[in-house]
Amino acid sequence: SLIFFLPHKGNKIVRWYTISICLLEFLLMTYAFCYHFQLEDPLIQLKEDSKWIDVLDFHWRLGIDGLSLGSILLTGFITTLATLAAWPVTRNSRLFYFLMLAMYSGQIGLFSSRDLLLFFIMRLYSATKFILYTAGGSIFFLIGVLGMGLYGSNEPGLDLERLINQSYPATLEILLYFGFLIAYAVKLPIIPLHTWLPDTHGEAHYSTCMLLAGILLKMGAYGLIRINMELLPHAHYLFSPCLVIIGAVQIIYAASTSLGIGSITNIGLNGALLQILSHGFIGATLFFLAGTACDRVRLVYLEELGGISIPMPKIFTMFSSFSMASLALPGMSGFVAELVVFFGLITSPKFMLMPKMLITFVMAIGMILTPIYLLSMLRQMFYGYKLFH
Repeated sequence: SLIFFLPHKGNKIVRWYTISICLLEFLLMTYAFCYHFQLEDPLIQLKEDSKWIDVLDFHWRLGIDGLSLGSILLTGFITTLATLAAWPVTRNSRLFYFLMLAMYSGQIGLFSSRDLLLFFIMRLYSATKFILYTAGGSIFFLIGVLGMGLYGSNEPGLDLERLINQSYPATLEILLYFGFLIAYAVKLPIIPLHTWLPDTHGEAHYSTCMLLAGILLKMGAYGLIRINMELLPHAHYLFSPCLVIIGAVQIIYAASTSLGIGSITNIGLNGALLQILSHGFIGATLFFLAGTACDRVRLVYLEELGGISIPMPKIFTMFSSFSMASLALPGMSGFVAELVVFFGLITSPKFMLMPKMLITFVMAIGMILTPIYLLSMLRQMFYGYKLFH
């Protein structure tokens, strides 16, 4: 809120204030994880627990474990980079940077939340920029939160440690799982609840697209693991074949994540987590490079571009490198993530040999299609004749 009380002398003070806050928080998080987080300890660390709503016995519970560690560091890095990328923004800059810092707080709060109600509030808070698109999914999420909190206890409580040991009737658990899944399907997004994403990417500044691709879309996958997989294991076992099928059909980033989560093996889950972090970093960087190139040539349509590798060799080199990482070439993070996901799927006892072969075949088609459109974009942007002045 202090951003609105800064002197009205241009936008430089607001920009430097926002960048300083983001960088300081990122450095503090890095320091805390390096010197106060024990990697060999699987339990929740760096806890904070205080009374929030006394009447309902709701707590402000925060904590970090291995699942949230990578997502929090990724959030800090990408938000700092996105703040630097937003330097050209001059229209309503105070409101823009305020919303960016607000999303930053919401994202960190979500990944460190240990209370289901706090998880819901942080999820909604960090989605301010496209609340109209996620409101429907949030309704399903809120219904699930209330159902889990009020079931089987005279005193409502949403502490994740307590809910892990809570059992539900089979029908109720399936309904809760399905409600949460719809909310996450909007966030990931999963077909057919993905139509808002192209419009949002097309209209937003590329710094916002970096946050969207690098962090906000990861909330769906994180929630699917943190809530559905941990709190509703029996329903997850039933729904896992559906997740694998959805992942195979989409043949995009969410495909590999859904395959890993649906394989119900530690290997597949590790691959899904690695894919979340890998795609977040690669996607945000590609948006940053594409936005930087568009700022320089003042063009946004591919058919208007061409031959910009000579005037912008550094952007060309970095864009090509991260595109190869997105294609999951050997030696890069995308390759390791997909390899671990596939190995987890193959070793999963949940599926017979024929379904495994069919899913692998469909994903192989995706590996063929992805280079086609990505390399075509590279060729149109950086090679050929220069079409602009």
